[in-house]
Formats: sequence, structure tokens, C-alpha cells
Amino acid sequence: MEKRIIWIIDDDLVSQFATNYRIEQSFKNCQVIGHSGSLEGLAFLKECRYGNKRLPDILLLDLVMPGMDGWSFLKELKKMGGPAKKMEVYLLSAFNNSKDRSTAKGHPLIKGFFNKPLTRANVDRMYRRSEV
Repeated sequence: MEKRIIWIIDDDLVSQFATNYRIEQSFKNCQVIGHSGSLEGLAFLKECRYGNKRLPDILLLDLVMPGMDGWSFLKELKKMGGPAKKMEVYLLSAFNNSKDRSTAKGHPLIKGFFNKPLTRANVDRMYRRSEV
């Protein structure tokens, strides 16, 4: 089986490290790549898409970031259409905001919403879903 590519887009480097560590401790058959914000992540997505490089299989997206928040990132991702729709996008948040959870449930690109720090159970759930 080909290694899954997982991107973490989060401006909090401690949170990004913890998420990366949890994923790598749970599953060895993956490549985790971190991006320090939405603008950086979007630039790399466009580079992958238009340069015929492999897009991530799973994208973990923080909602609260400077410059461009997670919701604005999702609007830009939706505009990309096609291959970008094949990614599994999961939101990560340090805040338990019921409005964000409700919006996430109705969003066509979002597969799930996890609180920080990411737990082993959440990683297991994410992997089971992506195997289908």
C-alpha cells in the first residue's frame, strides 16, 4: 500500500508537533508534512495541483490562524474543485465552538472535526474512514 500523505496546516508549532507525533506514533505508513498557515498550505496545494504532484490524502486544518483562517482556506479549496475534492479534510480546533461544529457538519469538504490535542481514537477514526 502506498504511503498516505497527511498535511497539517496550523500556525501553532507546538500543536503541529503534537499532532504530527500522535499520527506517527499511531501509524508508520504515512508521510506527515506541516505548514505554518493557510496561505502557505494553499500555495503548496496549488503547486501540487498545477505541477501534477500528488495532493495530500488527508488534510488537518486549524480554524484560527492569522492572515487567512481555516474557513477562508476552505472557500479557496472549494474553488480548486476536481482533485482537491478527493482529499479528506478534518478540522482541528483548540476551542469547543458549537457554531463551528455545526457549520463543519454541513460543509461538503469536511469529513470530521477534532479537538486539540488529537487523540489516538481520532487518528484511528480518520484512518478507518480513509481506507474505505
